[in-house]
Amino acid sequence: MLNAKLAIQSHSDHQTIVRLSEQVAFGGAELVIIAGPCTVENRPQMEKVATALKAAPVQALRGGAYKPRTSPYSFQGLGLEGLEILSEVRSGHQIPVVTEVMSIAQIESVATHADMLQVGSRNMQNFDLLKALGQVDKPVLLKRGLAATIEEFVMAAEYILSHGNSQVVLCERGIRSFDDYTRNVLDLGAVAALKQLTHLPVIVDPSHAVGKRELVAPLAKAAVASGADGLIIECHPEPEKSLSDARQAISLENMVNLVRELRPVAVAVGRQIAESFPLSPLAVSSLM
Repeated sequence: MLNAKLAIQSHSDHQTIVRLSEQVAFGGAELVIIAGPCTVENRPQMEKVATALKAAPVQALRGGAYKPRTSPYSFQGLGLEGLEILSEVRSGHQIPVVTEVMSIAQIESVATHADMLQVGSRNMQNFDLLKALGQVDKPVLLKRGLAATIEEFVMAAEYILSHGNSQVVLCERGIRSFDDYTRNVLDLGAVAALKQLTHLPVIVDPSHAVGKRELVAPLAKAAVASGADGLIIECHPEPEKSLSDARQAISLENMVNLVRELRPVAVAVGRQIAESFPLSPLAVSSLM
């Protein structure tokens, strides 16, 4: 861990703020909640998601255009079309979007259409990709590898930092274990440790950690209580019909309710959740 010269916290007040937009920043008193479907399926889907979640408020939308799947026969995203849909929804609703980048060749197009580039669990130690992202002027959301130690996770962040990009947010998303009742084991001890070891914001993905929608809300609350700076959660207009990770997606209604339920938890640990998010012209016109 001593080799992580840039990621390590130098003193107790050393905390990096990673700004996603003028209104949204990771690492401050206000928690950042990112939500949306696992994959972008079509424009009406994302319009429905943005309209429902922005009022919650959810501060950023997630949605995969490129999806790494265990089976080569599974739906792997719409690619450039998916990015274009994300960009249109971002502009129409004035809400930041987060999406995954899987290769160096995808960086330019993803950076053009998204506000934050996500490195998925499978690519946490894709060092060439991490080096290239270190040269991009966009925030990077780095997910922990499915079997990575805390040291390996921090050193992956160090690759990005050491190549010039200081805008890194860490994401705990569960690690593999012998028990398959949950998809992974959510390591909230790692969240507390990373907040002490590093100055980087740390968020939690309870959806991929548990893989069961009925367990997402309790672990989201536990993540906030453990000191996480935010959450990234999968939700869908019709969860059972999701083309990817349907079992872990919650409904839009449940997502809105979860944001409300998180408020007292946040207050209890000295944090807060935004009461409202500025309405876009599209949303204002729909109310008139």
